Amino acid sequence: MILQTIFGCMDLTGWLVFSFVLLLVADVIRNWTPTNFPPGPRALPFLGNVFTGVDFKTIDKLAEEFGPVFSLRRGSERMVFISGFKMVKEALVNQLDSFADRPVVPLFHVVFKGLGIALSNGYLWRMQRKFANTHLHSFGGGKKSLEKHIELESTFLCEAFKDEQGRPFNPHYILKSAVGNVISAVVFGHRFEYSDEGFQNLLRLDNEAVLLAGTARAQLYDAFPGLLNYLPGPHQTIHSNYRKIVAFLQMEIQKHQEEWNPEEPRDYIDTYLAEIEKRKGDPHAGFNTETLTICTLDLIEAGTESAATTLRWALVFMMNYPEIQEKVQAEIDRVIGQSRQPTIADRPNLPYTDAVIHETQRMGNIVPLGFPKMAGKDAKLGGYFIPKGTAITVNLSSVLFDKNEWETPDTFNPEHFLDSEGQFRRREAFLPFSAGKRVCLGEHLARMELFVFFASLLQLFTFTPVPGEMPSLEGVLGFTYSPEECKILALPR
Repeated sequence: MILQTIFGCMDLTGWLVFSFVLLLVADVIRNWTPTNFPPGPRALPFLGNVFTGVDFKTIDKLAEEFGPVFSLRRGSERMVFISGFKMVKEALVNQLDSFADRPVVPLFHVVFKGLGIALSNGYLWRMQRKFANTHLHSFGGGKKSLEKHIELESTFLCEAFKDEQGRPFNPHYILKSAVGNVISAVVFGHRFEYSDEGFQNLLRLDNEAVLLAGTARAQLYDAFPGLLNYLPGPHQTIHSNYRKIVAFLQMEIQKHQEEWNPEEPRDYIDTYLAEIEKRKGDPHAGFNTETLTICTLDLIEAGTESAATTLRWALVFMMNYPEIQEKVQAEIDRVIGQSRQPTIADRPNLPYTDAVIHETQRMGNIVPLGFPKMAGKDAKLGGYFIPKGTAITVNLSSVLFDKNEWETPDTFNPEHFLDSEGQFRRREAFLPFSAGKRVCLGEHLARMELFVFFASLLQLFTFTPVPGEMPSLEGVLGFTYSPEECKILALPR
């Protein structure tokens, strides 16, 4: 009776205030912090910490304030961030099964739909990753065949640099084409000419999507996908680009279906088509043409972006540190000379060159925050409780620059990877490919590409900046961390 009287006396303002308070209480209850959950900055009602940047530099500062395990809330989604080698190793290696799942990332789910290799979970993920891993290791006879493809593509890459005739040019898409052609040979069974418009368009669409995916406006979509789905913004460009890339891949798959001979598989797609036939009685494994399309997208994207960006950083560092470039060239001249092309077999005999490549990966910091993971079960980390289903972001950048692990973490120093006798040494805190069950599937391929391409380029060219235009060591942050666009000079030796 009293409530009826109160409600009867309320005007529009009163109703609005009452509704707001009701929503506020509901938001507090819905987002109540679990007991002993990792700390973090105070969250705004309804919005959470959407105005707190999630770039690696901001995450580093927050880790200093709240510790190596802290949390943020974006909308109603809680995210835990893990920093520093000690804690990252505990999460990814020591607790191997705790943080191996993927959360639903709305920005990418529109296209990937929980299929493929990178963003799937459970039985489907295990089957798709196992199949791709087996194909990468057995492709064309295994390691030797991959090496031959890389060495052949290295020849095309060096010829493209020679064609510039010492004039200023931007090496971005030449490098991306070379790296992309290696994984294309694995997936499609053929390479593309660097002048191929369809292939170049695919590379540019993917590059734009990768850059935009790291922006704050695009990531806001993950907090409020239902609302932003109907509004303009970078998320619309990302989705549009991926749809065009998928259409390109579907055309390649269709060609394979038309030409397919199960007795003579040429590549990943042919082998996958055979697996679809074999797995008809096991639908949960996900072998179908839709999943094939997403797996192909995963392989092309993962097999191109990181390695190509690393090579771009390598040239930037060589121009900024010419004395290091000279030492690499002197080692190559001493061990190989100019009579033949470098091969993977030369790597043990080129420890300084190998160290420079590793230091490029460390300082280049290509994927600073890795890709989101999820707690597959209730877990404890750093003394905090992390409930099953919580999104996890591993700050790989904090590992690569951990002051407790690296002698001069903020300096480009190849000596990080050399022992007292000048021989190459591995470092436990070198995790550019992440670690654990979700370690990068293409790590082995990328390591071969980086060595052969880098050694071949330094054997034949000296890289210098265009006069007055020294490339910046400050990168551009998208989903990956890449050098600024710049022109260079590749002077034949």
